This record gives sequence, structure tokens and C-alpha cells, in this order.
Amino acid sequence: MLQRDRHIRTQVHQLGDAGLFALSFWLAFALRGNPAFVEWITVNLGGWFPFFRLDPIPVDAFDHIVWLYFALVPAAPLVLESQGFYNRPLTGSRLGMLWPLLKSSVIVTVGLVLLVFIYREAPNAPRGVMIIFGCISFGTVWLKEEVLRIMMRSRLAREQYKRRVVLAGTPGEIARLRQIIQTHAADTMAVAAEFDLVRAPVSQLVELLHEHSVSGVFVSAKHTQLDRVESVIQLCELEGVEAWLVADFFATQIAHASFDEMFGNPLLVFRSTPEASWQMLAKLALDFFGALALIVVTAIPMGLIALWIKLTSPGPAVFRQQRSGLNGAPFTIFKFRTMTTNAEQFKHELAAMNEMTGPVFKVTNDPRVTPAGKFLRKFSLDELPQLFNVLRGEMSLVGPRPLPVDEVKRFSDLAHRRRLSVKPGLTCLWQVSGRNEISDFKEWVRLDLEYIDNWSIWLDLLILLRTIPAVFSAAGAK
Repeated sequence: MLQRDRHIRTQVHQLGDAGLFALSFWLAFALRGNPAFVEWITVNLGGWFPFFRLDPIPVDAFDHIVWLYFALVPAAPLVLESQGFYNRPLTGSRLGMLWPLLKSSVIVTVGLVLLVFIYREAPNAPRGVMIIFGCISFGTVWLKEEVLRIMMRSRLAREQYKRRVVLAGTPGEIARLRQIIQTHAADTMAVAAEFDLVRAPVSQLVELLHEHSVSGVFVSAKHTQLDRVESVIQLCELEGVEAWLVADFFATQIAHASFDEMFGNPLLVFRSTPEASWQMLAKLALDFFGALALIVVTAIPMGLIALWIKLTSPGPAVFRQQRSGLNGAPFTIFKFRTMTTNAEQFKHELAAMNEMTGPVFKVTNDPRVTPAGKFLRKFSLDELPQLFNVLRGEMSLVGPRPLPVDEVKRFSDLAHRRRLSVKPGLTCLWQVSGRNEISDFKEWVRLDLEYIDNWSIWLDLLILLRTIPAVFSAAGAK
């Protein structure tokens, strides 16, 4: 199935599953409030499990807890997606469907229980409702999947919804495409015929399109002349049949290929960084409003820290330095000064004490650090002024730590510059994975590239949550 089709199918399923979870929540309250159901549960299970000895609940209990829908409806499909529920063939194995569904139902149920207790709504959430909800939600989505499975395997579905396609290319490329379709899209596509793009005349493709009522042609032209590809595409254009060109002309190790257009001109884009998406917009919003909120909360502590620095060490309270930002563009970073004012002049004298491999300079018990600076560094309080860099759009809350411009210029491996392909951040995987205990710059870069390659808004939130205990415990700080 093409990505566009998968995206539409996933959105439809997410909408339906959100509705089923919402319905299950209401049904759980309806059953829990039904006297006959309560009596049946108490009589049949209460003797074995005291938890099931249920009492009647208030008639308006659901009205007090209906606000949970604002969390349940958007969260349920997101949890299902995070467990890989939608990344499977509709007619695949039942175990591949039941296991992620079971995990998702448990996660959503536990999440609702936590919300209820956090907001002190326990008296309005009768005992057993959440367990009943978890069982009903699991059962209703399972039933929906079974109905879809039966429908997709019916003769009508095979005739109406399964696309018949022709594979065009060399024998080796055709075999590879066939394997991909059988593995990932067997429920939505059927290979009707094959066409040798190198030897067979184009007239043969015309016969195949007419004979098999084809709806699409896969063209793999990795080792084929483009004029032959053009002939196939023009033929499909005349016939009103979709042509899908497999764009794997160039072997890439990291970059992912995608299509775009610039004022009507089609483009094949190779990208090794996160692409523009709603998640990126969410990251921008998180950065701006998160930094603004933290500035308001820490305004008084930052003022006291600045006063402490001024009283204990001559010089400015805020240190400014040129750092490499997005794509290496220099920007001025703000930090509370933790060293003496002539620290840069003595840096070359400490070069032999550098504990970090590569271009980065790190020294334990640096003699240039002031007593106040040692405390600020231990708990990363010297980084607080960088919230203004985040507010200005020069940094992000989460991202690779920005390095001084002169250290970036000394990169010996060009691959290390890929860490500059996203905005630098206040915290990152390196920050929560040992911080200064990591002495190998290659390991530092590896963690940054791991973050870039696996980025999502959820990963940002996870790193922010892990940063809190890492900072307060001063883990790895020097």
C-alpha cells in the first residue's frame, strides 16, 4: 500500500478507534450503574474475589467524570499508534493485532486511573469502572478488526478494493518488488502481470493493461535507461493508469527519499533530518511557551544568582560566547558566568589536561571555575539564561548541545557536522546519559545523531522528563 493510502487508512481507523474507546467508557459506566449487572458480578465473582463485591453508584457519577473524554479521545489512537497497532496488514496474524491492542488498552486504562487520582476524582469514579472499560475497549476494537478481516477476505472486497498492478523492470527488480508487496501489502494489492522493461516492447505493456484491468504500474528503473521509463509513463498517462516510479537510483545510507514540488516542478528530496510536520510545529510551540513559562518561574532565582555572581567575583554576571547553531550559523549564547573573567586567556595552558577526545575541551576541577560557578555547574543552573536563546528561536529545549565556533571548525569527520542539522538545545540524550562522564566525543556525537534519526515530539518530552532527575541528582556533573 502506498504511503498516501496508508496515511488515509490510518486516520480513518484512528477516528473509528477513538469513537470505540469513547463508547466503551460510557458503556462501562452504564453497566456499572445497572443493578442487575452489579448483582450478577457480586453473586458470581464476589465470593471468589472481594474486590467484585460492588455497591450501587450515584446516578450522576458519569457527569462528574465526563471531562476525562478530553484526554481519552485524542490519547487512545496515539497510544495504539505508539504500540504499532496500525503498522500491520489488515489480514495479518491475529497475534500481531491482539498483543499491541492489549498493551494499548492497559496503558489507556492505567492512564485514566492516574488522572482520576491526580485530580482527586476517586469518589466519582466507582470501583471497577476502569477495569470494565479496559475489557470493553479491548473487546470492541477486537470485534471491529475481526469484522474488517472477514470483509477484506470476502470475494467482493478482493474484486472492489484490491488493486491489480503490473511490475515493470529487470527480472531481479521485479522479484524484489513482488516480495515487498507480498510482505507488506498483500491485503490491498495483487500482482497481475510482469513486464521486462529492458527487452519487451511497449506494445506488450498495452496488452497487459487491457487484459488484466490494471490500476497501477510499478516501474523500477535502477539500471534502465530513462527513455524507456518515459515511454512507460507516457503510455500510463494516455491509458489513465497510475505509474509509480521506484526512486532508488542512488544508494543512500541515512537519507530518506520523498517527493515534493516547487512551483509545478517535481522534486525528489533526500533528507537525513526530521521533515516539516505537525510534530515540528508542536516542538516550536513547546519551545516558545515552555521557555516563556520557565523564565517567569525562574525569574527571581535568576536574579538572585546574578547578584551572587556579582558579589563573589568581579566581572559581568552573564557570560556571552559565539556558538554554532542550526547548520553551523553562529549565535551568541547566554550563560551565567562560572569562571574568572580571564578564563579564555588561560585555556591554552590547560590544553594538556583536556579529558575529552576530539575538538571539545573538558577539564575536571578546572582552576578557572569560581566557587559560585562550581555550585551552578553542578546543578546546571548556569544554563538558565539560555531560556532567552530558546525564546529568540536560536535554540530549542531539546537538541544537541551547542559547541563553540572554534571547536566546530576543528571537526575532523564531516559526518559530525550532521549534529548541526537541527537546532541546538538546552538538554539532549548526552545530557541525560551521563553528561560529563562521557569522555569520547564520538560517543557524544553518536547520541546526538541517534536523537536526530529517531526524533519525535514524544522523544523530546521523554528527554525533558529524564532531565529533571539528572539535574537534581547532579549525575555526571563537573
